This record gives sequence, structure tokens and C-alpha cells, in this order.
Amino acid sequence: MDGRAETLGAGAAAERDWWLRVPLVLLSPRHVFAALRDDSDAAAHARQEPLLAIAVLAGVGGVLYSNVSGRLFDDPEFDALLVAVWAFIAGGLYGALGLFGLGGLLHLGATLSGSLGSYRRARHVLAFAAVPLVFALPLWVVRLSVYGEDALRSRGADSGTTGNAVFEAVELGLLVWVLVLVALGVRVVHGWTWPRSLAASGFLLGLAALALADAYGAY
Repeated sequence: MDGRAETLGAGAAAERDWWLRVPLVLLSPRHVFAALRDDSDAAAHARQEPLLAIAVLAGVGGVLYSNVSGRLFDDPEFDALLVAVWAFIAGGLYGALGLFGLGGLLHLGATLSGSLGSYRRARHVLAFAAVPLVFALPLWVVRLSVYGEDALRSRGADSGTTGNAVFEAVELGLLVWVLVLVALGVRVVHGWTWPRSLAASGFLLGLAALALADAYGAY
């Protein structure tokens, strides 16, 4: 009985440590990514809940800044409650697809670069690298407080304004931050050089570049 209690206590302490590492990745990312070298089942289980929270919150932040969200109030059927429900459901799906799909690309790139690491660890590196996207949520709240419902209309008062350009620049900065953390995470976890780490992250970085070119090419 005492042994089981000690095991449960150790598991709870390990999970608490991973919750503390979520904000720490913004201040001391090397220490967090170094901890991800432990890919044991026990370590992976301890970080499951923080990873889920990151994926959902980053996913919600991502969908709120998508082109779709900027047209929601063009449909008279949408109200504030429906937008909140849509953001949570779509954000959860977006976060899950991003974690497994983009995690797969990161794992493929790392494998081609000589990694023997697991797909699971690649997903976990990506998840912790995505923490800056969580800031998209409070940023969107600020944007909504400034422009109100126009932030959710295709021809709202925010269209073409300097303020809107500032919000988009900050959003771009968050995405760049994520990509830098991805490359750093690969470097720290594998102990590789920067060129090799960037090559391993190449599929993900290339996809991000194409998405940005498509998004900003429309302006």
C-alpha cells in the first residue's frame, strides 16, 4: 500500500512539474526541451494533461485568427454564444489535427536527418513550442474590446486600419516565435547543430512559409 501511495505521489509531482514547465518554456526553453529527452511511458504520461491544454488553447487561438472567424457575423444566425461554442469545438479539432499532423511532419524531418526518436516525442516538442500561440487568446479579447463585433465581420470597422495591422503583426510574431522554438527544441532534444536542426524542421518551416505567403499575398 505504501509503495502504491509513493508511486501515485511521484506521478502527481511529475505532472505538477510539467505544468510549471508550460510557462517556463517562454523564459528558459532549453531546460524544458532538455526534459523532453525522457521519452519513457511514465514521463510521457505525466505531461499528457499540460499537452492537451496547450493543444486546445493554441487551437482556439488559431481558429479565432483564421479567415473564417473574420466572417462569422456576416451570418445573422451567429451570436456571441454560438461563436464561443464554435471556437471551442473548432479549436479543439484544430489543435488535435495540428499536434498529430504537424507532429508527423516534424518526426519525418527528424527521422530523415538521422533521428531515432519517437513520433510521440516529436509531438511533445511541437506542443511545447506552440505555447506562444496561447497568447493569441488574450490578444483576440483585446481586439474584440477595441473593434467589437466588427472584428468578426468581413467588412468591419477594423478593415484596413493601423490598429488591425498591429494585431496582425503581433500574431505573425507569435507564429515566428513558435517556429524558432520548434527548431530550438529539435536542437536541444537531439543535441544537434543548428544546420541539422533546421533541416529536420524543414517540412514544418516550409509549410509555415507557404501558409504565410498565401495569407499575406492576398493583401
